[in-house]
Amino acid sequence: MTDESAPDGGEALSEGLSERLSTGKLLLGFVVAGVLLYLLVVVAGWRRVISALQGADYTWVWVACASTVVGLAAWGKAWQIVLAVLDIKVEFKRLVVTYFAATFANYVTPLGQAGGEPFIAYILSRDTEASYEDSLASVVTADLLNLLPFFNFAALGLSYLLLQASLPDNAKTLAQGLVVLAFGVPALAYAGWRFRERVQDLVLRLARPFASRTNRITVDGIRTRIERFYASLERIADEPRELLFALVFSYTGWVFFALPLYFAGRSLGLPLGLLLVLFIVPASTLAGLTPTPGGLAGVEAALVVLIVGLAPITTGSAVAATLIYRFASYWFVLVIGGLAALFVIMRS
Repeated sequence: MTDESAPDGGEALSEGLSERLSTGKLLLGFVVAGVLLYLLVVVAGWRRVISALQGADYTWVWVACASTVVGLAAWGKAWQIVLAVLDIKVEFKRLVVTYFAATFANYVTPLGQAGGEPFIAYILSRDTEASYEDSLASVVTADLLNLLPFFNFAALGLSYLLLQASLPDNAKTLAQGLVVLAFGVPALAYAGWRFRERVQDLVLRLARPFASRTNRITVDGIRTRIERFYASLERIADEPRELLFALVFSYTGWVFFALPLYFAGRSLGLPLGLLLVLFIVPASTLAGLTPTPGGLAGVEAALVVLIVGLAPITTGSAVAATLIYRFASYWFVLVIGGLAALFVIMRS
């Protein structure tokens, strides 16, 4: 491969981060989240939280960190399988680094998880020989595959809780949110596929005013991209066996992404059962829409409310378990993802 055709995913990642973030906004987001976390710990009681953390078995903390890495790697493998359907061959060791780098970008961006697919697709298309349309189709497909175990595990845990006891009011709100998503997201995905011509017309109608004011985009160019995107989705849909294989890794990823909360409970000697964890983790993920980096403070608050409401655990211990879980599933990922992002930039 010549230098002119060499992948430049690092440049794409650097450009994307510069556009999505500024130093001021990034610092402000973390400062606000830090203040909210401080208030959460104060409400629970500093001494109780610190006492719980001091008595933790930190072997389980590192097991939780390893579980998170395995979960993200499994999602990266599912992504590789979907790409292979589009005849895009990427070595797993290369793709998983790109996946971690993109995860880092989403984790430091407020609401990054709510709209990170185009950005991840942009990085992938620049870091491999895949077109942007194929990249976006693969990312969207992988995300949809990941939603199935997300709702299945949440439904399994919720069923267990309903059989054991009634849900507290705060947990009911999150449970209702899961139900809405469980039906709403598949419905939107089906509508976008079933009425794709109308979707295309709507996008083109919205794009015309912008296209008339700049020569950087054209209506014909957007139409071509949309057609290529749907063509890529059709190619993926024509390989159900490969999608089923990818789904296995999607389920695996969710199991290992939920387990760190269970391991956090083990480290503190708390009664956090597996089925309870399978409901709490997906439910708390809804709080990730909080406009702070990685949903900081919002996810922690939701976790504490759910743990205290659903398990015989004090608020101080619940905060300690939450901090350990978020260390393994967020802060540790920031470090690993940050190193991956640097590697992607350097290898370009």
